[in-house]
Amino acid sequence: MDYPIIPCGDSAVTVLIGNTIDETVNRLVSTAFSALQGCLASGVREIVPTYGTLCVHYDPLRISYAQLCAWIKEVTVAEPVEGSRQGKLVRIPVCYGGEYGPDLPFVAQHAGLSEEEIVRRHSEREYLVYMLGFLPGFAYLGGMDGRIACPRLTAPRTHIPAGSVGIAGQQTGIYPMASPGGWQLIGRTPEPLFSLKEKDASFLLSAGDTVCFFPITPEEYREREAHL
Repeated sequence: MDYPIIPCGDSAVTVLIGNTIDETVNRLVSTAFSALQGCLASGVREIVPTYGTLCVHYDPLRISYAQLCAWIKEVTVAEPVEGSRQGKLVRIPVCYGGEYGPDLPFVAQHAGLSEEEIVRRHSEREYLVYMLGFLPGFAYLGGMDGRIACPRLTAPRTHIPAGSVGIAGQQTGIYPMASPGGWQLIGRTPEPLFSLKEKDASFLLSAGDTVCFFPITPEEYREREAHL
């Protein structure tokens, strides 16, 4: 595919694959990312996938802008196979409502559905990890049921516990660590999404993965948390 390449300063370029947030565009991003990673050129430092673009960071002393563009155009020729999954499937336990999901009643009221129906609709879908951003390991997930879409909080919270599962607009996501945030919180997972040991960071999720949520009780949450 002959994607436009846009310079970003003197050591990065953006590969423009699409300008919409949808699975078809993101599958193209995932395919291009995998192709470039699998045939990495000398001087390329990092490749960062987003919703519809790739940001390629490089060392201009080791590879020129012209050489970089030629490499990108040569490698990003494949199209995704229909129905193919680039990443792994990850099942994530979530305790919905109560102290773990304080905004579940509001989301239910906004949608005109019961809290049980919100949980059912949220946990029955498969979600594509479009990208990581905002915080280390924060995955932006697409594929949520449009009936349970909900606007962000009018005033963001100053502290959201790690593992909180939220909704913002048409998307859902998980806070990998305690932080401020404005998403509507409907539950929490005891599963760690990000860890930093010595100098090596590890992430549970990557762009291109598929996520499935499944409900657990508060007792199961505490039991899983105790064994981590």
